[in-house]
Amino acid sequence: MRDIYVVTHTESRHHVQRRVGGWYDSGLTGRGQRQADAVATRLGALIATSAPRLVSSDLTRARETAARIATHFDVPLEQSGDLRELSYGVAEGKPQAWLDERLVPAPDHDRLDHRGIEGGETKREFATRIYRAMDTILEDGAPAQIVVTHGFALTFVVAAWIGMPIEAAGQLNLASTSGGITHLHEDDFWRNRQVRSLNETRHLEGI
Repeated sequence: MRDIYVVTHTESRHHVQRRVGGWYDSGLTGRGQRQADAVATRLGALIATSAPRLVSSDLTRARETAARIATHFDVPLEQSGDLRELSYGVAEGKPQAWLDERLVPAPDHDRLDHRGIEGGETKREFATRIYRAMDTILEDGAPAQIVVTHGFALTFVVAAWIGMPIEAAGQLNLASTSGGITHLHEDDFWRNRQVRSLNETRHLEGI
């Protein structure tokens, strides 16, 4: 039996500044720190083992979220650049309105290889590295793992978990919230993989 809890990092400074995230390396706000503590407390209630494996994107906002979880469980924190958010190239760190005026959406006939902004990643490039990160995570037989990543990255974490081919994932987008928890479960008899909950946020109420 295996359980993976996927956490989208909590509120970051680029959120409140309305700046493009991607690989722009902003840290958490004070509210984001409080949200991260609430995430850690909720995970403590969900995870029976006292020592889950913890893997995070190496960007500051994800690392800071994961560090509070690591303190709660007293476990080491592993980092993976493959768990980063989609790169927005020249737009990173710029006002969101700047990107909105320039971003070219992918046409239906080219959902995976279209590059919507100069220097940004295609969806195929993005999905390929998230799938690679999941391959590495799933090689570990730990019964409980926590993965801290980003909002859009969550889509491809789940797609990799259920074995969706990248070619079929071009139109997939799962809604997520900062500090949401998604629970992925694999049973030990049939080896079926489930998405038991998607983007749970009750622990964030009132913060």
